[in-house]
Amino acid sequence: MAPKNGFFTSTTASTSLTSIFLLFTFLFTLSLFLFFLIGSSHHIDYPSLSSSPLISQNHLITLDSIKVYVSELPRSLNYGLLDKYWSFDSDSRLGSDADREIRSSLSHKTLEILPYPENPLIKQYSAEYWILGDLSTPLEERTTSFAKRVFDVEEADVVFVPFFATVSAEMQLGMAKGVFRKKIGNEDYERQRKVVDLVKKSKAWKRSGGRDHVFVLTDPVAMWHVRAEIAPAILLVVDFGGWYRLDSKSSGGGGNSSSDLIQHTQVSLLKDVIIPYSHLLPRLHLSENKNRDTLLYFKGAKHRHRKAYLVFVYTHILDLNGRQMGGLVREKLWDLLVDKPGVIMEEGFPNATGREQSIKGMRSSEFCLNPAGDTPTSCRLFDAIQSLCIPVIVSDNIELPFEGMVDYSEFSVFVAVSDALKPNWLVSHLRSFSREQKDKFRRKMAEAQPIFQYENGHYGGIGPIPEDGAVNHIWRKVHQKLPLIKEAIVREKRRPPGVSIPRRCHCT
Repeated sequence: MAPKNGFFTSTTASTSLTSIFLLFTFLFTLSLFLFFLIGSSHHIDYPSLSSSPLISQNHLITLDSIKVYVSELPRSLNYGLLDKYWSFDSDSRLGSDADREIRSSLSHKTLEILPYPENPLIKQYSAEYWILGDLSTPLEERTTSFAKRVFDVEEADVVFVPFFATVSAEMQLGMAKGVFRKKIGNEDYERQRKVVDLVKKSKAWKRSGGRDHVFVLTDPVAMWHVRAEIAPAILLVVDFGGWYRLDSKSSGGGGNSSSDLIQHTQVSLLKDVIIPYSHLLPRLHLSENKNRDTLLYFKGAKHRHRKAYLVFVYTHILDLNGRQMGGLVREKLWDLLVDKPGVIMEEGFPNATGREQSIKGMRSSEFCLNPAGDTPTSCRLFDAIQSLCIPVIVSDNIELPFEGMVDYSEFSVFVAVSDALKPNWLVSHLRSFSREQKDKFRRKMAEAQPIFQYENGHYGGIGPIPEDGAVNHIWRKVHQKLPLIKEAIVREKRRPPGVSIPRRCHCT
């Protein structure tokens, strides 16, 4: 019997559609369930770097840390050098008065690790002390350290060589600088030789040819006698000034080769790391900044003869085009600026008296002059940053720490030497900056101040370090070099015996 209206037909159709939909949903859910059930017990192993038979797990690079093995050197080559330094009765060099009081107080104490010298000539190069202090800190306290210390060299990304090269060199210069250039009777040379011999005998050095070893060479004359032997390593230096030295005979076109010649190819931005000097002046916080009545300030020596021994090391400091740089530029700048209104040019050194003058001068000046001297950079730049005095950098071939992490143009003024030496040009240029521009420079500088801080507030440097401080930034910069360094190590392994491959690591 047919229905009298369409109600029954409509209802039946609706019920059928609902049933089909529910069946489809059930089957779809069941298929998903079976897919995940099967997939979880029979997953596919896709190849990865860590499982590849061609790539060792030890050669992988982690992103959140760098694995550092500390080379086994006797204590006499690091902290023991401080024991020896402080045991001396006196040091007649400029700046040594800062250490006299410390010597007197230490005579009544027994300490496992003695402090680093306060003599400004030495303290400015103290990176070696703070880096080793961090690595020597107990593991449970190293929560802020980017460098992860490992005790199996096979696990390491790099091998740190804990030699206090600056203290070694400066002790020799303080006690018997007349033999510094010689090897016989030179205790510093004997220590350099001992370090190199010990390190080069190790399995780690032979495995990599030294390319993954890290040396701290902040003092321009640190490890001077053995530089050619450690050239393949990662060198932590304040600049390349001490390395870009051309022998007078070879620069004259004679093609003479000397074992004392420091070749350009021994340092490179591809493998080496520019690190900051340790600043000598205390940090001024932005909230403490006051009115600055002086336009431009400089304190230092007009004539560059910092130490007699530098005469032989820097016989000719040349830029890559052969023009003499450094001290001559400073002398000319001095003569141009010394009588200008709003400019203070002071002779002096940051010893006890000079330090207070430098603090006052930098904190009351808008700009601080940073010309090249013995080398393209100086500690003065980092004192200016800590004093919130806008650096005016007059050094055409300068290399700066942590570039790529820090944009110096945000808080510094860079001036070509040719412009700076034009009469009246520099003062006029600095007066053209508005108050808003200078305030912006200073705000950016305040943000950058911690990056150049080594000290961690713990005696002997043993303790947690500032997460955003200099030590961590150094290791992050080394970490950036690892891919190319590891590639070089692998390439060296496939070199046939007897085949010589010239170094090609010159990078500008």
